[in-house]
Amino acid sequence: MSTYKKIQSPKIDTDLTEKIIASIDSKKASVDELKLALSLVDLTTLEGKDTDQRIIELCKKAIDSGTAAVCVYPTLVSVAKNELKNSNKKVASVAGGFPSGQIPLNIRLQEAEYAIKQGADEIDMVISRGKFLEGKYELIHEEVAAFKKVCENTTLKVILETGELETLDNIRIASDIALYAGADFIKTSTGKMAINATLPAICVMLQAIKDYHTATGKKCGIKPSGGISDGDTAAKYLRLTEQIVGKEWLNSNLFRFGASRLVDNLISEINGIKNTNTTAGGY
Repeated sequence: MSTYKKIQSPKIDTDLTEKIIASIDSKKASVDELKLALSLVDLTTLEGKDTDQRIIELCKKAIDSGTAAVCVYPTLVSVAKNELKNSNKKVASVAGGFPSGQIPLNIRLQEAEYAIKQGADEIDMVISRGKFLEGKYELIHEEVAAFKKVCENTTLKVILETGELETLDNIRIASDIALYAGADFIKTSTGKMAINATLPAICVMLQAIKDYHTATGKKCGIKPSGGISDGDTAAKYLRLTEQIVGKEWLNSNLFRFGASRLVDNLISEINGIKNTNTTAGGY
């Protein structure tokens, strides 16, 4: 398990963060950006009423639309894995007491182990936000490191639940802790809270990823999740990522969108642009 060392996270310059976001091109998403965004989606369903048939339909949708992965609860991983066995789509599973994380760590780890045994390629875990807000940073580091030990070669996405962390400074501290504890991705949200992904939160997280890459040489991914439902919004996240860490991050190994509604809207927007161009003689 990774040994905790106190990280001196830089204080966030709110004005600079706002300037960076304001500098992003505000033009409408291009068809290339829409197609890229579609290829980076973790097509997600995390409802109590999820059934085997619903997961089968979700997987078919992922194959037809070209998304990167599907994300489901642990008990439905095997259904998704079987449905996607002849594709290159990944199966992600939330695990570890999602969405609150308010159960003992050993039980949370058992849930991750179960999901992996069922065939999960990726685990999306939540940090203990209450403990973080109490200043128990070593505990947060230890839990992420424990999940990484369980995951081994399985991709670990660490959900910070940025809407509950209260400040941008806290988002930076949580990002640094997760990265140095072994996260392969850091992710904004569970999608179950009032505040989900925001550009300021992603801006701070990307700066942490950039600094971590500079310090260690390791590239870690970013996952804006929750509340992103249209192409223009998705494009802003892509542009912000390219601006801060570079175009090399814009692939499914280093960037994902967590979304349920986004896919249908992207497909509709792509088809709308194609139809408009065809009418105008452009295609």
